[in-house]
Amino acid sequence: MTDLHDGEWRFIPEQARSGPMQMALEEAAAETAAAGGPRTVRVFQWEPSTLSLGYRQAAETVDWEYCRQEGIDVTRRQTGGGGIYHDHDGDISYSIVAPESAVPGDLLESYELLCGPLFDALDRMGIDASFAGESQRGLYEPACFLREINPAHDVVVDGAKISGNAQYRQRDAVIQHGSLLYAHAADRHLGVFADPETAPDRFRDCVTTVREQANIDREEAVEALETTLGEWADATVGEWTAAELDRAREIAEEKYESDAWTRERTDPLDGSDDALEPADR
Repeated sequence: MTDLHDGEWRFIPEQARSGPMQMALEEAAAETAAAGGPRTVRVFQWEPSTLSLGYRQAAETVDWEYCRQEGIDVTRRQTGGGGIYHDHDGDISYSIVAPESAVPGDLLESYELLCGPLFDALDRMGIDASFAGESQRGLYEPACFLREINPAHDVVVDGAKISGNAQYRQRDAVIQHGSLLYAHAADRHLGVFADPETAPDRFRDCVTTVREQANIDREEAVEALETTLGEWADATVGEWTAAELDRAREIAEEKYESDAWTRERTDPLDGSDDALEPADR
């Protein structure tokens, strides 16, 4: 394994894009990193609000009509676990993309390493967070923030989940992404599911947010995460290349916007639905 910080890193500040494009950009960044180009850390926003399904999640768990009526996009992640409603204003997302050779092969070690800047950012916000100390029984498995708490990658504050994180390995690169809840949108978090089996009040009991814990505005929270990620990677502020954007648009159109991928979990780009074994979020 090479040193994670030996190579060139770029930091891409928060940009708002559609869910399919955000997921496709991770694949484009993986191709860049695996080819010897810069490694990427970034913060991003979902426009419009998006439900990202876990890799193995059944399409039948989604209330498709509710999502259509509310203008909520639906796509599928490469990572496992439950669906996440990424509210345009209530969610702050990040990703880290590096060559596979630079990241520990052991999953727990790699989570500990790559979640380091997330914990530093939360500390900068004045939030005392940690990995969950032990597994906790879930309320509703199709929803990421209501699943059984996993000590490997779920981040909690006093037992309430504030962030879910996951990894996948593809094209000789490691991609870790995570969702940090800035504000509650409990009705919509539950409304995107066909039969959520719990109530908004119970959701708020099990899940906490940056605003609830730190009483700072979203811009301050984004700045804290951006600053910490950039410092952690010793990254230079950068941007997507024209070639990466073209490649991402191609991937988004052919894969992440397709019913074959979103509803059936069949990757149109490789013809196989068993090409990837993702880690649960």
